[in-house]
Amino acid sequence: MTVTDYFEAENREYWRGEIAKGDWRAAAYLAEIIDTDRLKEMCGENVKVFLLTEGEKLISFCTYSERDNIPDTSLKPWIGFVYTFPEFRGKRMMGKLFEYIYGIAGKEGREAIYISTHDEGIYEKYGFSFMNLMKDDEGEDSRIYRMEIRTPDLSNCN
Repeated sequence: MTVTDYFEAENREYWRGEIAKGDWRAAAYLAEIIDTDRLKEMCGENVKVFLLTEGEKLISFCTYSERDNIPDTSLKPWIGFVYTFPEFRGKRMMGKLFEYIYGIAGKEGREAIYISTHDEGIYEKYGFSFMNLMKDDEGEDSRIYRMEIRTPDLSNCN
């Protein structure tokens, strides 16, 4: 399995089409805002769309960005548009993307990463902790999950 940044992939049109095939309406929406160049406007210039693939098969995807659907911009970075295709669910495939992002966030010196969701009981198994409820862009309560980034203490190493 490979993790690829959509924006660095050679065959972006193919992968955008694969994203759109998701059975979740937000998958089609993500494909649309990628196609119409609105993703960076919505999520920040440095937004990444990470794809977990095996050959030409898209397994999971998510975004990693400065902004998500929560107006409070003091929290960052965000993981959004989290999706795994049905045939791969229950196998912790998304965890591979989370591990990859965790590594990036650590290298960037981040203290934590965040996820906004209406679901409960999904992200805890990956190491996220419920933080609080916040209003999303549509004024609805959204559950905010946080994963602390722990950097190794190398002060005792010789």
